[in-house]
Amino acid sequence: MLTCYDVAKYFLSLTDENLGDLISNLKLQKLVYYAQGFHLAIHGKPLFDEETEAWIYGPAIPELYSGYKKYGSGHIPSPTDTDFSVFDEEIRSLLDEVYAVFGQYSAWKLANMTHEEPPWRDAAECGTITHDSMREYFKTLLTDE
Repeated sequence: MLTCYDVAKYFLSLTDENLGDLISNLKLQKLVYYAQGFHLAIHGKPLFDEETEAWIYGPAIPELYSGYKKYGSGHIPSPTDTDFSVFDEEIRSLLDEVYAVFGQYSAWKLANMTHEEPPWRDAAECGTITHDSMREYFKTLLTDE
């Protein structure tokens, strides 16, 4: 199974600093959350094991936040050590789709979007965003194509 860091590094490796394509910790949290949600909806199991919590600015993976907090609100540089062999074609396709759809938005737009979604809203009181709540919500976003 992948870790939240594997997923984060994949997204970070897609950025092009020369084009102004930058990812902050806040934005990274939301991209990894969306990847987890869609993976749960499609495959019925988590993409990674680390827990997701409802923080004031939306869903966050505490372990991932800690790993990148040294960058503050600035952008996180693209990693040079991403091991693409850990991603099969199906996972790469999912992550590419999540990035294509949600990567275009700012961190604050993504935070505001997650505030409108049941997994964060329903967990705001208890702190943990469950896999079940994510799976059920993200299933409603899937289309039959």
